[in-house]
Amino acid sequence: MSISVTTALPKDLSRMGLTNPDRIHYQSTPEDLVQHTLRIGDGVLNDTGALVIKTGEFTGRAPKDKFIVKDAITADSVHWNEFNQPIETRYFDIIHKKILDYLNERNELWVRDCQACADPRYRLNVRVVNEKPWNNLFAYNMFLRPSEEELEEFTADWTVLSAPGLKLDPKECGVRQSNAAIVSFAHRMILIAGTGYTGETKKGIFTVLNYILPHDKNVLSMHCSANIGDDGDTAVFFGLSGTGKTTLSADPGRKLIGDDEHGWTNDGIFNFEGGCYAKTINLTEEKEPEIFQAIRPGALVENVRFFPGTERINFD
Repeated sequence: MSISVTTALPKDLSRMGLTNPDRIHYQSTPEDLVQHTLRIGDGVLNDTGALVIKTGEFTGRAPKDKFIVKDAITADSVHWNEFNQPIETRYFDIIHKKILDYLNERNELWVRDCQACADPRYRLNVRVVNEKPWNNLFAYNMFLRPSEEELEEFTADWTVLSAPGLKLDPKECGVRQSNAAIVSFAHRMILIAGTGYTGETKKGIFTVLNYILPHDKNVLSMHCSANIGDDGDTAVFFGLSGTGKTTLSADPGRKLIGDDEHGWTNDGIFNFEGGCYAKTINLTEEKEPEIFQAIRPGALVENVRFFPGTERINFD
């Protein structure tokens, strides 16, 4: 297996506090990310060639451990409640330093520059720094991919630092337990510690867009799926996670706009993302052929079981 860096490293990585550029894999191909994951023993391939991994202790988001830094930007503009929990800047600074120190001690890191928002007027440049290659594969699949020309001039609007192996001290860090996901609008940064669940990255960026699009851009942000017909008619499907948004929007007779996160402007609807994050419970080719057929090389499948003695996934 080749260990490759596919694109020249950005010059501003050191300004982020990353001190070991020789250990960084930047813009790795999905094939390389799969091979890295297999090499470190974090995943296996199923019978259709998809990468199957376990996200560890957390197989879903931990909403009680999600925080937004309460500062001059957010103090009077965020609806603080049990879902939008405040945390002080001093705790963000402590956790930020801990994550940087932890990441700089790793033998390897994976960095990806990507984008959110298909409408170029609202495009958000995102840099994701991962301890795990499969987390980086998730970012490759989930977010929009800049062109080579865009990468040459890429400047991150937001940064995600993901350190699933770092356990926080709740008392020292001002959090509830050893894991946390923290958004700082002043730093334009998302910190993720103590959890390998890939959806924390996705929902962290969604939290950012949920604030800046309505607040700053007069765009309605929506948790929904959407598709469009040949005549330009758009259908939008709202619902909580697991209620069928992805299934309903994956209609073979219509073009998919997106399966989970969208913006609504005066001109139309646009997807925030570039990939699909579908639940696989009870998945069959007959009921959901598009999703079933997407489980192939390059795809990432989380927290499933195999039929004993086989590489075939048991979706029941």
